[in-house]
Amino acid sequence: MGLPERDTAVGHSFGLEFDGITIKAITEVTGLKIEQDVIDLKQNTNDGKYEIKRLPGRPKAGEVTLTRGLTADQSFSKWVKDSQFGKMQDARKGGSIIIYDFEGAEIKRYKLVNAWPKSLEIGSLKAGDTSLLTEKLAITYERIEVG
Repeated sequence: MGLPERDTAVGHSFGLEFDGITIKAITEVTGLKIEQDVIDLKQNTNDGKYEIKRLPGRPKAGEVTLTRGLTADQSFSKWVKDSQFGKMQDARKGGSIIIYDFEGAEIKRYKLVNAWPKSLEIGSLKAGDTSLLTEKLAITYERIEVG
């Protein structure tokens, strides 16, 4: 079920899907953006006036960071190992970040093309601390498509 007209999505439920595996336990997604270069065309008009016209350029590659609670699931660390050891055929993947509504139905999908993990960061470890341990996975991608 999509959103009713003029309603806005609440970013409370989202997941990651790569190679048919869905991870819904993601707690934060940052850096998700579509960007392209801007080309400045400097020219004179027919009446001799100088003008700068801005044109769309090439799309830019991007990077997104996913945060989740630390679990026994090894999918993040296995993916990082593949890229660290140069197994780019296994590490370079296509997948999506998916936004869900309150009922768990998909609202929007952001498809990452030729994505691979750049880094994996484990949250702070402090003796006696009772806060949630997290994993932050930075993923770089060549292109993003909105579906």
